[in-house]
Amino acid sequence: MNVKDMKEPDIHSLMTDHHSIRHVGTVSKISENTVTVRLNGNLNCSGCSTKSACGMAESESKEIELQNQGNTYKINESVELVLEKNLGLKAVIWAYIFPFILMLSTLLIAMAFFSEPFSGLIALLVLIPYFAVLYFSKNIFGRVFKISLIKHLSA
Repeated sequence: MNVKDMKEPDIHSLMTDHHSIRHVGTVSKISENTVTVRLNGNLNCSGCSTKSACGMAESESKEIELQNQGNTYKINESVELVLEKNLGLKAVIWAYIFPFILMLSTLLIAMAFFSEPFSGLIALLVLIPYFAVLYFSKNIFGRVFKISLIKHLSA
């Protein structure tokens, strides 16, 4: 997943804000333009109402690739990814709710004209162009879904 890093995050407001989704991770790879962060299991997932849709609660670790805006990070450095909660809800809507509505409405319309198995196939196949459009719009989504990368302060 490629998303752009905020240019200059306000660290104090991000550290004290309760309206954000946070994941602690470790820098696993650095290139000229990108920083790859391996996300650790998150303790905050237990209290999150969207944990079943997020996918972070079930897995041990995932990697996310962020644009490096000139910040200096080191391999194995502890960092924190911060995303506003309302953006998490928007992501769930784009990834799960819109495709479900599209598939269901296609199924209902197709059943008026075709047999049930063929209508089901059409309803499944309509997801291919939907997710293709999402894939080719990843630069737009990268500007909308900004993830802040903050160096994790050791105690």
